[in-house]
Amino acid sequence: LLKANLPALSTKILDRNGTLLYQIYKDENRSLITLSELPRHIINATLAAEDKNFYKHPGIDFSGIARAIVNNFSCTFNLEPCTSSLQGGSTITQQLIKNTLLSTERTITRKLKEVVLALRTESMFTKDEILEMYLNQVPYGGTAYGIEEASRQYLGKSVTDTTLAEAAFLTGLPVSPTTLSPFGTTPYLSKVRQHQVLERMVQLNMITENDKLAAVSEPLNLSASSSQILAPHFVMYVRSLLAKQFGESTLSRGGLTVTTTLDINLQNKMQQEINHELAKLKNLNVNNGAGLIISPKNGEILAMVGSRNFFDTTHDGQVNIILS
Repeated sequence: LLKANLPALSTKILDRNGTLLYQIYKDENRSLITLSELPRHIINATLAAEDKNFYKHPGIDFSGIARAIVNNFSCTFNLEPCTSSLQGGSTITQQLIKNTLLSTERTITRKLKEVVLALRTESMFTKDEILEMYLNQVPYGGTAYGIEEASRQYLGKSVTDTTLAEAAFLTGLPVSPTTLSPFGTTPYLSKVRQHQVLERMVQLNMITENDKLAAVSEPLNLSASSSQILAPHFVMYVRSLLAKQFGESTLSRGGLTVTTTLDINLQNKMQQEINHELAKLKNLNVNNGAGLIISPKNGEILAMVGSRNFFDTTHDGQVNIILS
């Protein structure tokens, strides 16, 4: 099962009249790659971001589990404020198990299953095989499963051609693909996460401080596709709400059908009006605009245009000015 492509049910986001705006994980797009094909900085960045002791532990990190138990005990008995219901201490092996064989529900029973299966997996496969399966299976956001497909979707090229800066960006995504998406509601967080991965690589002596500074200053040339998505800023806003309420796994595999308050006809009309107005203001150096239509009766969002063009990555079109 670990080596199989497990089926997933897509989540559909509709407007108020049933028009399909976006289908999350319509297909689990995968482009498999072997560990030997990957640049060393991809492997190092993955280990730095997710599991620095991967090649040393037996599948579980006892210090991480101990820390999680203390945090969860304190949370359960109100010994300190709870920021989340249950915390984990997951290794790469555990994350592979969680993403392929188990749900992501935060319960003690599920966590115990995860630990047992992680130990069993380590006895059946080599470390390199486990890392390779992880890099080919884990979700990186959108329809991208595996780091090769993620690289093609976000950067428009194979992961074998990525730079250190791009490697740190990609390997930082799996911890929370929706929140960290450069095309989500908080695109700046993907850059913050990239910096964290690079700093961690410096601490682990994988790269030098100069390497980190050069990578931080390197611009990311992102690739966005405008196919099969309507009202993108609104869709990404709804998607972030769904991820917070139901979790990444349910969002990607749960088969949700979400009817929203948006009216796609009003949305298209507003986009046209904003583009028309900006064309008139071009000589005044006004280059961007946004708009929101809500129902006075109940506050329902009927239209949300977050920028002139969501897919214009050169001018930060993915930034939703409404939310800003």
